[in-house]
Amino acid sequence: MAEKQGMTRSFSLYLDLLRLLAALTVMVAHAASTKTLHTPLLSNSVGHNAVVVFFLLSGYVIAFVADGKEATAREFWISRLARIYSVALPAMLLAPLADQVGLALNPQHYAGGLTTHDHPVLRMAASLVFANELWLVSIMPFSNSAYWSLCYEMSYYLLFSLWCFGSSRRRWLWLGLAALLVGPKILLLAPVWALGVLLYRWQGGYRLTAVMGWTCWLASLAGLALYQYHDTGEQLARWSGGLLGAELHRLLHFSKHFLGDYVLALLIGLNFLGFRAIAARFDPLFKACGTAIRKAASYTFSIYLFHLPLVLLFEVLLAGMGKGYAYLAAVLAATLVAVVLLGSVTEQQKDRLRRWLAQVIPAAKPAKFDFPARSTVK
Repeated sequence: MAEKQGMTRSFSLYLDLLRLLAALTVMVAHAASTKTLHTPLLSNSVGHNAVVVFFLLSGYVIAFVADGKEATAREFWISRLARIYSVALPAMLLAPLADQVGLALNPQHYAGGLTTHDHPVLRMAASLVFANELWLVSIMPFSNSAYWSLCYEMSYYLLFSLWCFGSSRRRWLWLGLAALLVGPKILLLAPVWALGVLLYRWQGGYRLTAVMGWTCWLASLAGLALYQYHDTGEQLARWSGGLLGAELHRLLHFSKHFLGDYVLALLIGLNFLGFRAIAARFDPLFKACGTAIRKAASYTFSIYLFHLPLVLLFEVLLAGMGKGYAYLAAVLAATLVAVVLLGSVTEQQKDRLRRWLAQVIPAAKPAKFDFPARSTVK
């Protein structure tokens, strides 16, 4: 079946592994700074590049679930809201609480814009409806700056649901209005997310031979290594900044690396295509460690949304160790333990929240836009 080709068990586990590694990369990138080490361990671009992996993954997985599991807009949004809010709501509460403790102990540690607590009601309200990054606004939710990508994600969910489930007569009108609502920053990175959808839907991608799969996968790994080594995204951002002007480039904020993100997305997409063609070759490996990967990956969202306020707090609490790799390791270990403890509680609320949403969101007549037919790949 084409659907099984699009998400076999081994390929699904591979995506889970990538998702987990991307979340851990973001966490390490935030922790391995001059706050814990005399010299930063990773370049500033590493964390952002890991978020691009999330966007592509999200587009692919959302296309998969909309193609079978979630046949209506109601089912789609119940699943999205339950998944997002089960972790986003606790994250919104965690950031100001952790910040207040850290600020009380060492306010200088948060200097340089690592957190901000003016207009708290506005920050909480914007975060609650994921409006932090609309147009050229960027409202930082206290110290949890990683929240920005979630605001982008929710906008892409909106655009995708209008295209996928909207009335065929008014689909483009609603898409246009939604695009006007979210603004240029979010739209600049929309092609990255949409590429994930395309990779799932593109029939030609399922016809790769094993040789082509190995070639694409290994070439993508080499390309990704070179991309990061040369910090290509940062170089392209400096070039585009010269064209756009310093002020507009600054206002683009998390989207100012859009040219590099396009290149990076193509490399990641090549990685997906290549590994999907050879995923069956890794069945024995994933059979042996699949359960562990699934379990660890179940904390990915919690790692991403909880880690930054906790990293800053533990940097304060463990500062007596002095800068060095032991200090960094202690901060990361403490953060992971706290994340797992919090995630063990919050992740359990997802199904409960889904059941509640199913009761309060009224059922409506399905208005599903059918994807173009895709032939079965043997």
